[in-house]
Amino acid sequence: MARPRQHAPEALHAQVMAACDDWLQSNPVHALSLRALAREVGCAPSTLLKLYGSFGNLLQHVNIETLARLRMVIEPLTEGVAPERQMRSLALAYWQFAQREPFRWQLLFDYPLAQEGELDQRQSDMIEALFLRVENGLKEYQPALGDLEARRLGRTLWGSVHGLVQLGLNERLGYWQSQQLEVPELLDQLLSTILAGLKHRSDIA
Repeated sequence: MARPRQHAPEALHAQVMAACDDWLQSNPVHALSLRALAREVGCAPSTLLKLYGSFGNLLQHVNIETLARLRMVIEPLTEGVAPERQMRSLALAYWQFAQREPFRWQLLFDYPLAQEGELDQRQSDMIEALFLRVENGLKEYQPALGDLEARRLGRTLWGSVHGLVQLGLNERLGYWQSQQLEVPELLDQLLSTILAGLKHRSDIA
């Protein structure tokens, strides 16, 4: 039997991420195995275990790449844009990203995130950056909003956005007069309701 090719760690990592990307274009992660992935990149499974420590850690690197892609999509949407438009654009971009990358999306939210170490910190930083964009947009929209309330409201809002996105991907939003309810319309209604209420609140210190 021919011996597996030798790989530099950086080159092998790039190959593994590319192979995972190819797989997730049309297949769910639960059908992917370490052995199949090693065969795809031309190395032994033990080589991947040496590089990543576990198959779970390997998948966490895929999640980091997914979060980086999402960040690249949403970053331009908040530059020099009015806060209401920011919120609407972020929510719609979130939905469109999930539509384009359904199996990456499934991996990101169905597979437990890293619990410790560098992977955990990198994931946490990326997720926190997304929340901060929402919080900053809310505070720009309603300058009287305090930091704590902005943090709570940002997570409440984005939890609602995420719920609609997840239900939309699973086609579980239901119908109205035989027509399926559409995620963009529901996101627009959600943002309109929350922002209108926030704008006219009189109890914000």
